[in-house]
Amino acid sequence: IGRLVIGQNGILSTPAVSCIIRKIKAAGGIILTASHSPGGPGGEFGVKFEVANGGPAPDIVSDKIYQISKTLEEYAICPDLRVDLSRLGRQEFDLENKFKPFRVEIVDSVDIYLNLLRSIFDFNAIRNLLTGPNQIKIRIDAMNGVMGPYVRRILCDELGAPANSAINCIPLEDFGGQPPDPNLTYATALLEAMRGGEYGFGAAFDADGDRYMILGQNGFFVNASDSLAIIAANLSCIPYFCQMGVRGFGRSMPTSTALDKVAKVMKVPVYETPAGWRYFSNLMDSGRCSLCGEESFGTGSDHLREKDGLWAVLVWLSILAARKQSVEEIVRDHWTKFGRHYYCRFDYEALEPRTAYFIMRDLEALITDKSFSHQQFAVGNNIYSVERTDSFEYIDPVDGTVTKRQGLRIIFSDASRLIFRMSASSHVRATLRIYAESYEKDPSQHNKETQAVLSPLIAIALKISQIHERTGRKGPTVIT
Repeated sequence: IGRLVIGQNGILSTPAVSCIIRKIKAAGGIILTASHSPGGPGGEFGVKFEVANGGPAPDIVSDKIYQISKTLEEYAICPDLRVDLSRLGRQEFDLENKFKPFRVEIVDSVDIYLNLLRSIFDFNAIRNLLTGPNQIKIRIDAMNGVMGPYVRRILCDELGAPANSAINCIPLEDFGGQPPDPNLTYATALLEAMRGGEYGFGAAFDADGDRYMILGQNGFFVNASDSLAIIAANLSCIPYFCQMGVRGFGRSMPTSTALDKVAKVMKVPVYETPAGWRYFSNLMDSGRCSLCGEESFGTGSDHLREKDGLWAVLVWLSILAARKQSVEEIVRDHWTKFGRHYYCRFDYEALEPRTAYFIMRDLEALITDKSFSHQQFAVGNNIYSVERTDSFEYIDPVDGTVTKRQGLRIIFSDASRLIFRMSASSHVRATLRIYAESYEKDPSQHNKETQAVLSPLIAIALKISQIHERTGRKGPTVIT
């Protein structure tokens, strides 16, 4: 490695890293993040490697790195390496036993990424939404992660949102003592502000800026699967897609099938992948996929090879500017047209790995047994008939790579789904996730509480998995 590029003060969002890798044609990038498959003594730190396309390293690259690491005999270092991360520009250092200098370049954290966004969106339309005669008041929570500089520079300085629209914009090592997770469990400051009715649009970002949450006036919550589907249905509001066209959509398997309904109307294919952005990168590089997303509040397009929280927020602001409706009106119109997908995820965190493994092993044996097929479950007034079950596997349409055992699925005859999946976690503890989804076409049934609609499915999930009995838990750690 002869050249290292670092964001000013050591801060870059994950989408900005992807953007810079692609812009300068770097060999790859290393992200030190609290947001990705945490390791470290307390499970609080992760290292993520990006390849030359600006996307997460695929398994084949990670495996190759591991194999090479076992044969390394020497490496060169900079004994006197002292870098001023606050000073923009190039600094050069001598490597041990090497004739070429080692160059470190400190770049503005926002510039290159901002220029890309300018080429995608109609900034004048968004600026008019935020500053014009019919302006909307917004509230943006950076949750003390890396997004502070991006929110202030792009939404406030560039697009005209008042400075006090942005909160928690100072990046802190401990994120102010609150997990920087953009969901209803942790983004409580934003939720309370939105419930007051003063603001028409709210958003929160995670630690590294690749995930987001959208709230409407009075705290109206837009779940991530709905957000993805609504963005897909309104891509004509974005100049980038009007120019580039729409070739296909991608969603992770646990994400609700709301996107599929939109794709059917738009006559574009949907690719159902395992969780993990690297699967989308392959689809986008081959020209198959224009928009993709995950239920964990990650959404992006082929402008980068990472999910992009601020991009998603700018899409929403573009939709608001074009349609001149509130967040809630846009969501309810979408439900009326495509139906509503009631959806929820339940996280059982910090489980003993052996316990989680045996729960999943026994559950797989149960649901893949022939006797389970076409079984019926009666819960209250509801009867659910099993249509099919499987252990999800993915065959990559680009290179034919097969990825197995990516989650257990139960699909019922009314299109309801239950999914069980082990999530990437630290090596010390495990996370088991249960996803429940129920589809409702009738608009008169779109005003129910999500938990009430899904409670029969959840009862089935708990009964067949025995997760409470086997873990001693009374309920999930987090509900999203």
